[in-house]
Amino acid sequence: MKRPTGYEPLHTLKPVTSDVWVVDGGWIRFYGLPFPTRMTVVRLADGAIWVHSPIADLNGLADAVADLGPVRHLIAPNWIHYAWLPNWQSRFPEATTWGSPGVVDRARSRGTSLSIDNVLADLAPPAWADQIDQRLADSGHHREVVFFHRASQTLILTDLIENFEPDKMPWWARPLLKLGRVCHPDGRMPRDMAVGFRKRTGHLEDLVETMISWKPERVILAHGHWYDRDGTAELRRAFRDLL
Repeated sequence: MKRPTGYEPLHTLKPVTSDVWVVDGGWIRFYGLPFPTRMTVVRLADGAIWVHSPIADLNGLADAVADLGPVRHLIAPNWIHYAWLPNWQSRFPEATTWGSPGVVDRARSRGTSLSIDNVLADLAPPAWADQIDQRLADSGHHREVVFFHRASQTLILTDLIENFEPDKMPWWARPLLKLGRVCHPDGRMPRDMAVGFRKRTGHLEDLVETMISWKPERVILAHGHWYDRDGTAELRRAFRDLL
């Protein structure tokens, strides 16, 4: 799509807080709908760079990320966020690639050969366990790992909450997004995903309680408007049906 996303400039590092950046990307399509994209970059205490949900490397983005420090970790946080990972692996062959359960099979089913070094689990690996907490959300179909950067009180989600701003979306997509419960200012878990968690409500409740217990100040999302303040309150709003 040539339509602006409303999050310009794209493919540009934007500081969130100390050692955390977001990068807004262009449009993708999923279920025929246009989605704006976003990746998150964290600099760990040893200077290593941790890249969550890499987007297209345009306008010198990978070089700008490398200028922050050595890129050591590439993260495919759920089973459908992998499209640009091979490009980043080629650019940073020394980095370790971490992927959620199911991401390799999903990529293969779409004709993409994806290689990862480690599968993400319910507990953070030693590489960042003292700085970033994590939990696995698993409906049996949708699998996504959520992350909490303690020093900045930043929760990093991918698709568990989507929050599209209607005025930034094509007019014909707005009714569908509203039906899916993913419109700002009341973006929530997409309706189809919530249906998938019905058989694992207890698991989801425990996950939400854990995220709330972390008391995030901000919540970064991969799609739409993200929350730069009152993060814990936004979690309570988005998951109010479980609380």
